Amino acid sequence: QVRFVESGGGLVQPGESLKLTCAASGMDFSRSAMGWYRQTPGKQRELVGTITMAGSVNVVNSMKGRFTITRDNARDMMYLHMNILKLEDTAVYYCNFASGSPFWGQGTQVTVSS
Repeated sequence: QVRFVESGGGLVQPGESLKLTCAASGMDFSRSAMGWYRQTPGKQRELVGTITMAGSVNVVNSMKGRFTITRDNARDMMYLHMNILKLEDTAVYYCNFASGSPFWGQGTQVTVSS
């Protein structure tokens, strides 16, 4: 059974940084392109960025330059490095395959507030 467990969220102030972790299991992680997503109440889940098997990263324009993604294939883990956080980055963050799948985890809440 494919499973994704996100962690590392919390309450931060604008301009601060945060690192989220995704632990994957039940799939061939090293052969999978992965993605980070986020969702705010009343809105659809949106893509934050993706990382290929080889580690090539693509982050959506609104977060480019502030967010980046890394992965550790030996540990079946992926990370979202968030810098210069803004109020509008407040959301629940999820990981999944880069193309998405029904296997959504519980997500991790990131709250940016002064």
